[in-house]
Amino acid sequence: MSEDVYLSQVNIVVSDMDASAAFYARLGVHLTDGGMPEWAPHHRSTDEAATESAHVDLDSVVFASDWNRGWQGGAGVVLTFRVPTRDDVDRLHRELTDAGHASQQGPYDAFWGARFAIVADPDGNAVGLMSPSDPTRRSAPTLPAAQLDS
Repeated sequence: MSEDVYLSQVNIVVSDMDASAAFYARLGVHLTDGGMPEWAPHHRSTDEAATESAHVDLDSVVFASDWNRGWQGGAGVVLTFRVPTRDDVDRLHRELTDAGHASQQGPYDAFWGARFAIVADPDGNAVGLMSPSDPTRRSAPTLPAAQLDS
């Protein structure tokens, strides 16, 4: 591809949000709930504007299953690469799957306004492909299904 594709986000799927948030805070990773306390059990993230490195998100196992239908459950990591356009997400996903890499989540328009897809690398690690977010394509997120049952 080109220098336009770069590592932009690391999603750490966690089984205990509070313990993980405390651990990463001790390492200097400043995580917030984005001003929505009802999401605190499922999602915390660094302020993208405040960091020059890859954005870090902690996501609950239940929430990871919402945005990655191929998630196998349990804790893990998703490396997400930013691509220049929405079409690049579809194109790269197609190129990688045509080359034999498994799709975990086909390209779709995510609630945060980006085009998003996930493929597995040769060892089965999840690798996200994400376009820039388009504010006109954002929609209201819904709490993960398991949260609604409690």
